[in-house]
Amino acid sequence: MLLPIVARGSLDVAQLTMLFTRRAAHLKDHSGQVSFPGGRVALHDPSPEATALREAREEIGLDPDRVELLGRMPEYHTRTGFRITPVVGIVTPPFELQADAGEVEEIFEVPLAFLLDPANHQRQSREWQGELRWFFAMPYEQHYIWGATAGMLVNLSRHLAHG
Repeated sequence: MLLPIVARGSLDVAQLTMLFTRRAAHLKDHSGQVSFPGGRVALHDPSPEATALREAREEIGLDPDRVELLGRMPEYHTRTGFRITPVVGIVTPPFELQADAGEVEEIFEVPLAFLLDPANHQRQSREWQGELRWFFAMPYEQHYIWGATAGMLVNLSRHLAHG
């Protein structure tokens, strides 16, 4: 999964944004949720980085030549059984994005400074299948970033804070 940081100017955190998608409403898994571009590993993918770049191209039309890969975060395990390898990359404009309507309903950006600020890392809970589940959430304007996506952002924030 690609964690795409968009650099529209300098690499000053105040000028950086992160690119997200909102998954199509008709999808079986996680429909309508905010996510990073990414998906399942294909047999021909030689690495998590290759998967992240391929999926970003398929889902939102992001040209891999516009992405400078910085590295992998530790594998993220969800309570629903998914194992995600977050790959962080800097995306340099200009680029044109086109959502694959079969997978993506919306593409949007959020200021990276907002996402990295621990004050915006809310702990919330919901009852699901008779069990109380805790998760991170980062509501931003009309977007509700939560669950695995917010969890990976918290991990990124903590990693950057501890150098």
